[in-house]
Amino acid sequence: AAEELRMLEVIVKGAVTEAHPAPLVFVHGAWHGGWCWDEHLLDYFADLGYACYAPSLRGHGASSGGERLRWHRVADYVRDLADLVDQLPASPVLIGHSMGGFVVQKYLEHHRAEGAVLLASVPPTGAVGATVRIARRHPVQFVKANAMLSLAPLVATPELVHHLFFSAATAHTDVDRYQRRMQDESYRAFLDMLVLDRVKSSRVAPIPMLVLGADADTIISRRDVRQTAATYGVKPEFFADTGHDLMLEPQWPKVAQRIAEWLAAQSF
Repeated sequence: AAEELRMLEVIVKGAVTEAHPAPLVFVHGAWHGGWCWDEHLLDYFADLGYACYAPSLRGHGASSGGERLRWHRVADYVRDLADLVDQLPASPVLIGHSMGGFVVQKYLEHHRAEGAVLLASVPPTGAVGATVRIARRHPVQFVKANAMLSLAPLVATPELVHHLFFSAATAHTDVDRYQRRMQDESYRAFLDMLVLDRVKSSRVAPIPMLVLGADADTIISRRDVRQTAATYGVKPEFFADTGHDLMLEPQWPKVAQRIAEWLAAQSF
């Protein structure tokens, strides 16, 4: 496990404090890497006294495995998360975005955590709805992605990235910068989320959970978010005028503040 962990890029900010003994592990979504949390949220929570860890899953960011990215499975991403958690000083709170939220749910089928925060997460029933929405809005890129067994065509231009991940309020200069950091995603992991390896929610042990969505999200619908929340018996919360990438949107301080309030209420 330690050898595999060394292959992973892990961005670390802050340290465990007496007030906040549970580390926070941030799990990125498709096309992203640990960098997406490092823009705002890692410093925010480190300043509050939390130890923060943001891995780049295999094949992402500066982690190894890029040459086999197409064939990485969701189970491989879960293994990356488990390897990191095994190295931590205490049981963490897991914070997952989009595909990362799906990875967190799959992790919780067989592992425990103190709590979980799911941001614009792929629901436990899978990515069918998200796939249909993307295919309808971007049919040419969607066909190309399936023909190439590569999801790169969907993030090929700033215009595509702006529409898929961000609200109109996000500055074009920021979108351009983020688009340059986005990358291909595993086609096999996409198939896993679609039909091959959906979450067995009955196996997910009940833990404190916060489920957040974005009103202007073109990938994960309000219905998806409500479904995820209902599955785990919690009430969904939505942010107005916010796109899919809640942690990078102009509204990110409100998102961070809500997570911080919830963590404090749980005494994490």
